[in-house]
This record gives sequence, C-alpha cells and structure tokens, in this order.
Amino acid sequence: MAKLEKAKITILAGAKPGEVIDVLFNPTEYSVDRSNSFKATAVPGLGSQLIQFINGEASQLNMELFLDDYTDPADRQPGPVKRSVEDRLKDLAWLLKIDRDLHAPPPVRFSWGPLEFTGVIDKLGSKISLFQPDGTPARARVSVSFKEYRTLEDQLNSPRPESSDKSKRRVIVGHDSLWALAAREYRDPSQWKLIAEGNDLDDPREVTPGQWLVLPPL
Repeated sequence: MAKLEKAKITILAGAKPGEVIDVLFNPTEYSVDRSNSFKATAVPGLGSQLIQFINGEASQLNMELFLDDYTDPADRQPGPVKRSVEDRLKDLAWLLKIDRDLHAPPPVRFSWGPLEFTGVIDKLGSKISLFQPDGTPARARVSVSFKEYRTLEDQLNSPRPESSDKSKRRVIVGHDSLWALAAREYRDPSQWKLIAEGNDLDDPREVTPGQWLVLPPL
C-alpha cells in the first residue's frame, strides 16, 4: 500500500530559508486560476474594438487547510518540535509579514505529490471553531491563497512565446509609426527598416490606422 504523501510549505528565502511548515490534513480540493491582461483600442471605421495582448497575470493557488489539536495533539507529534494549532496559525501568519532580509514577505513552495507551486501568500483567513478551556484555538479552518512568484532572471531566461525572435502581426493605431512600433517590439527604433522591408513599404510614413503589419523576427 502506497504511503500517504503529506503536503508541506517550504520557506525558500529570507530569515528562515529551508524551514518547513507541515500540513496536518491534506486539502480536500484546491483551485489554480490563471488570467491574461488585454487592452481594447477603438479604431475609427471598425465595427468593434481591437483587442491587444498586454501581459500574463500571475497564477493563483487557492485551498483550505484544516488544523485540529484533538486529532493531532502536540504531545503525539514526531520530532523534537511540537506545534499546536495556535503555533501553526502563527507560522502561517508570519509568511505574510515583511522579512527583514528581503524587505518583502518570503517566497514559499507548496508541495503535495506532483503539485509544486512557488509563490507568496497573498491572502490568509482563519475560522476558529473549537477552543481549549483557556480560550486558546484548538481547531481551525484556514483559507490560503498563493500568488505565483518568479524572479526577473527566471522570466528573462524563459522568453515569451510572442518574443522578438518570432514573426507576429500588429495593427497601426492612431498616430503610430514604424519607429514607435520598432521601439516597442524590438527595443530599437532603427529596426523600422526591417518592418518596412517585411511589408513592402516604399514610404514608411504611409501607414494608416487599422493597417495590419507583419513584424519579421530579428
């Protein structure tokens, strides 16, 4: 019989790198949300707005965790460190605080079987449903929302599918020009000649709003 894989949250950087927060009960379900950002531009003479992709939004991982002192009392836990519900709630809340070394909340990795999600805790909510005689929380449901975290270096080393080394199409909007288009797409205004040659334009100033142009790869 296969061993039950337990979920865990690992701190990746800051004052407590490598520290692990064990999840007592695996979540019964989780959701991963992803969205893109688009800009709608109105062009005179067209029946609808032009939709242009701006960027991708960070993925979001959402779940609910269950903590219970009576099911997993501290004195029965393996290892030297015993964690009560109150301790675990403080551990999770600490991940929302600004780390003194990073000047930002620390990135973490949520691991459970094949699921590996690197992010920062975006939102945390807890509902206490049972208490010790002295009022200390003994049972809690914790809703956690992780937002995907990727370093700038990681994103630069993983080019967008629509990068400057691939052919693509763009539309002229308003008083746009080949120089401005080259600056946006290639980060080099002098590459307007490449666009002109790729679209058989004799005069680069003779472009009109609503005209589609092919942007050749560099």
